[in-house]
Amino acid sequence: MGECCGSEGSPRTRAPAPEHAAGSVDRRFLKQVFDNVHGSISLDPLSLKFIDTEQFQRLRDLKQLGLTYMVYPGAVHTRFEHSLGVYRLAGEAVQCLRTYQGSELDIDHFDIQTVKLAGLMHDIGHGPFSHLFEHGFLSQVLPGSNWSHEQMSVQLVDYIVDEHHIDIDANCLKTVKEMIIASSNIAKEKSAKEKLFLYDIVANGRTGIDVDKFDYIGRDCRACGLGCNFQFNRLLEGMRVMDNEICYPAKEYLTIHKLFATRADLHRTVYTHAKVKAVELMLVDALLKANDYLQISSCSLDPAEFWKLDDTLLKTIEIADSKKLQESRDIIRRIRRRDLYQFCNEYAVPKDKIEHFKDIAPQDIICCQAAGGVQLKEEDVAVSNVKIDLTRGRDNPIESINFFKDYDSDKKFSISDDRISCLLPTCYQDRIVRVYAKKPELVEAISEAFENLQLKMYGVKKQVHETPEKKKRRR
Repeated sequence: MGECCGSEGSPRTRAPAPEHAAGSVDRRFLKQVFDNVHGSISLDPLSLKFIDTEQFQRLRDLKQLGLTYMVYPGAVHTRFEHSLGVYRLAGEAVQCLRTYQGSELDIDHFDIQTVKLAGLMHDIGHGPFSHLFEHGFLSQVLPGSNWSHEQMSVQLVDYIVDEHHIDIDANCLKTVKEMIIASSNIAKEKSAKEKLFLYDIVANGRTGIDVDKFDYIGRDCRACGLGCNFQFNRLLEGMRVMDNEICYPAKEYLTIHKLFATRADLHRTVYTHAKVKAVELMLVDALLKANDYLQISSCSLDPAEFWKLDDTLLKTIEIADSKKLQESRDIIRRIRRRDLYQFCNEYAVPKDKIEHFKDIAPQDIICCQAAGGVQLKEEDVAVSNVKIDLTRGRDNPIESINFFKDYDSDKKFSISDDRISCLLPTCYQDRIVRVYAKKPELVEAISEAFENLQLKMYGVKKQVHETPEKKKRRR
């Protein structure tokens, strides 16, 4: 299919890099960067044309874990380094397949370049403060919208190509965009009829095993000071394409389970930490109050404006003089001074109730407040409905994965948990409801209303601990 890049480069890299017979690139045209997770990363000429744009450099100002650094001080790594890491692992994965099955799969330089570029650009459409922007803010100001960071990534790829006159093969560009959205709800039928396994490498919508997870799990654990004994190299070295899909040695069953379990642990202990969610709820309130004045949501509809949004938005609001931003400034000041929304309590939804569970809203709690006490209002309560799973909701993700016995075998098969261990989980999703008081003096009243709601729904209090008395009495 040829090379991805055309005959004419950008002004900075005008001369195309010569390709040798084996598909290697002349090292004179590569750039080396050192990553603290993967070591040295070689950036090829076409990828550099995308990296050396203001749109991609914006990722340096997007923290990978949003506001998590306010609880885990070391979590200040960015989408920029994560994107380089996924680029590196995407290339490593396709090179492994080429090494062991190259002649069989007909993997060429075009395939390698396309997969690497998809890995590089897969997160360029993320908004400020990580997933908070999409799921916490935009979901409220654009109700019913199908906006997603994957779709914005696709739009930004097109925008960068047009804005910077990047000479790229049309088929390469189309495939890169399809790979970016391969695991999202907006994924369309793939234009390629062959080599469909390539779509499983960066964003795997079929099994959930992809190099995006390989990178962020290791990188996030390192940044937060958590141990991580999941070894993705075993999966990279062991994977094999059978019937156009990537399969794994049966002996790596527990390695794959550890991948999903580690991801779930990160969600529970880091991404949805009770204090992290308190800060996020506050920032969402600040953004909602600032939206009309700053037109934040409008920027999300146009890639030419969207790329100008990054985490510095918080500082923009904080130091602004406009009286129209006073309420937002007050909330941010509370965050800075650690005067956070007060955590009242939480409960885990019973396993037999998860399937039909509907998110709890502040109004549900207000309706259960005690008579004759403090009169609570809906705006006094903040609720976080947490969902933690193994990537496939209530289903076991490993059931969608095919394995093989050994490299002499040409048969693939699935494996059920009970054939491996009786210690593996029988439920694959947690739903947790957390309630916060926006004013410290309301903790007692809101905690009592929350307990009443649990009694109304389940007949018992499902929470496993009481709200501390000293917190209830705080004034």
